[in-house]
Amino acid sequence: MTVMLGACAGTQVATTQNSAGASDARYGNILVIFLADSFDSRRYLETEIVKQLTERGISAVRSTSMMDSRTPVSRETFLAMVDEIKADAVLVTQIADLQSTGKVVDMNPQATYNITPTYYYNVWGVDLTEYKEPQAVNFEHKLALATQMYSVETKGVVWAIESRANIQQGFDEERKY
Repeated sequence: MTVMLGACAGTQVATTQNSAGASDARYGNILVIFLADSFDSRRYLETEIVKQLTERGISAVRSTSMMDSRTPVSRETFLAMVDEIKADAVLVTQIADLQSTGKVVDMNPQATYNITPTYYYNVWGVDLTEYKEPQAVNFEHKLALATQMYSVETKGVVWAIESRANIQQGFDEERKY
């Protein structure tokens, strides 16, 4: 989920495509669909997209609000949703490319020294206690999302966009085990 949110935050637009005349229309009620294997991933990203559309004054409904994890992800299911909410556009997003690489990193050990004198001249006792943390992993993710807006009236693509993001997660960032 962090990968997807990070992709929404710092993306680069790679390719856009507008249909002639259709992109000038204002859409007031949009059904938002994210196509993924995991229901939770779909719900999470759809919620973020709806939140951003709502902040811009556009009424949007996520598809996962009208289904559960057992509902089939099919064309008929989404057409029924369009009829139910009387949507005038459908926004469909899917992952076009995802590559993740990880590199194991040694953590810096910390040590405490306890130096004490002995009874002998110029001889010292040294106690070394070393605290070593387990190794960590730095991740780098390359994510590409493909998004298309469909008009319900014309049943065609209004516009399409492909956005790419490079996300790096360091070992010192908070981990949610």
